[in-house]
Amino acid sequence: MSEPFCADCRRTRLTAEGAVRSCLFSHTETDLLGPLRAGADDDELADLWRGAMWAKPSGHRMNEVGFAQPDRPMSAIGG
Repeated sequence: MSEPFCADCRRTRLTAEGAVRSCLFSHTETDLLGPLRAGADDDELADLWRGAMWAKPSGHRMNEVGFAQPDRPMSAIGG
C-alpha cells in the first residue's frame, strides 16, 4: 500500500460467501447469508451490515508490531 487512507475509508466488502468484512485486513466477518436464508428482511440485513460498519476499526495497523495478515486475502474473499 503506497499511502494509508483508513481515516477516510467508508468501504465494506461483501465476500463471495455472503459475509461482510469491514476492512481487507480484518480478521472478522459478519454473516449475512445465514440470516438471509433464515428469512431476515431487508431492515434486519441492513442493521447487520450497519453494525459491521460501525465496528470498523480506525485503521488496519499494518505498520504495528505483531500485525498479522488475515488468513483470507482480498483475492480469496472475491474482491
